[in-house]
Amino acid sequence: MKTSQEKQKRMAYIARRYYLEDQKQSDIARELGISRPLVSRILSEARELGVVEITIHDPEAETAGLLERLRQTGAIQGGILVEDGEDNDATNQLLSKGAVELLQQLGTRRLGVGWGYLIGQLVTWLEKHPQPDSPITDICPLVGNASIPARNYQSNENVRLMAQQLGATPHFLYLPALPESLEEKQLLCSTEIYRRIDQEWQQLDTALVNLGDYPSSPDFASLVRYGNLLQQQHACGRMLVYYYNEAGTVIQSEQDFAIQIPMETLKRCPRIIGVCSANTSVKALRGALQSGFLTHIVTRADLVKTLLHETVT
Repeated sequence: MKTSQEKQKRMAYIARRYYLEDQKQSDIARELGISRPLVSRILSEARELGVVEITIHDPEAETAGLLERLRQTGAIQGGILVEDGEDNDATNQLLSKGAVELLQQLGTRRLGVGWGYLIGQLVTWLEKHPQPDSPITDICPLVGNASIPARNYQSNENVRLMAQQLGATPHFLYLPALPESLEEKQLLCSTEIYRRIDQEWQQLDTALVNLGDYPSSPDFASLVRYGNLLQQQHACGRMLVYYYNEAGTVIQSEQDFAIQIPMETLKRCPRIIGVCSANTSVKALRGALQSGFLTHIVTRADLVKTLLHETVT
């Protein structure tokens, strides 16, 4: 027994020098006054006896497992999960790449695109990585244009640039996302411009929607559209210009004057991909999954891991 213990101690010492301290087998052999082939045999025996256990962490296998767990809950059909980049910008570029890859996998032809920071990042990624062989033939915005100059919210320009990089035909929505009032929205939605984009929405096979957090301090337009409904119903996330809570309930207001794809039309779209940004919260993702809208997601693997862990505990 003593000899066996001494042998195991020797195995453990050699394994530690080799696996943890990155020493070469030849150096270990020289140190102990034995041959290099003997060191190799001792390392093999250490693995056989369980003195050494080698665990391989395969990110692809792990993310596939996370997606499968989500599929089993019935929340989604599939998606792409990415590892975190070195910072938020790098992570957003990985998410953008993942979204484009998923569109390719799904064979998307008629695509509707939301707005927001991640959508702008996706356009930036496509400008650096054009996809002229993409199966996408037509692209249109799901939301009108914002009055702010930020590129991420210029729906028509984003659609134009995406179509250019994907070899697709763009269709534009020449109406504001947030008109002055409900009356103005009703007037604008009775125009030929709106009728044409509505026809495009009816023909979509895939919608790419941004998933973001509900701001702790609502903007003025949200207050006008919803009053105190968002606080009363505990809004936690935003999909396009719709808000929802953790239970997945999309909060509706009779005074909502936003111009975007109608909810009932969106629900009929065969595939709805929810795309998170690097800083989308667990609450926002959970609510989006609970809504029943989404068929696929593109998000961070760690975000899904946290979500599943919180669900279990």
